[in-house]
Amino acid sequence: MSAQRNTFPVSDAVFRAVYDSPASLPGRYRWVTPDTDVRELEHLLGMPADTIHAPLWVSGDRKDCSNCARQLSWLDIVSSALSRAHSRAMVARVILGEQKYVNTEAPEAIPGVSCFGCGAAIADLRSFKCHNWAYAYTEMQPILEQVEAAGQ
Repeated sequence: MSAQRNTFPVSDAVFRAVYDSPASLPGRYRWVTPDTDVRELEHLLGMPADTIHAPLWVSGDRKDCSNCARQLSWLDIVSSALSRAHSRAMVARVILGEQKYVNTEAPEAIPGVSCFGCGAAIADLRSFKCHNWAYAYTEMQPILEQVEAAGQ
């Protein structure tokens, strides 16, 4: 694993050049989070149902949990992050916001991810991204306020 992990806000032009194509994602496989997992993710974040419409991409060296065979997704990554480090509001802003982010570490396994279904450690996910289609701030603000209120 790389010694230092860094994520930086970048312009749309830099994001497109570095990260916009799903083909740029590392790992053997690239897939989109299933709609059922996106709806559960909205529930975890305290968002109204059917808020997220952008594809939530995942890549890795295997697509399924080796313990329970559930297809891995953003649900595993976000539920793990919420239990360790990130707030609901921060994750909601990443998914719904206009700012794009790029990770600059080597594309190794994402640390600390557990299967949402069975809790087994997941070592095979390599990257995740969201084509967040720049929700207007006025439409996003009430959702973010609801997410922040749910986190208290």
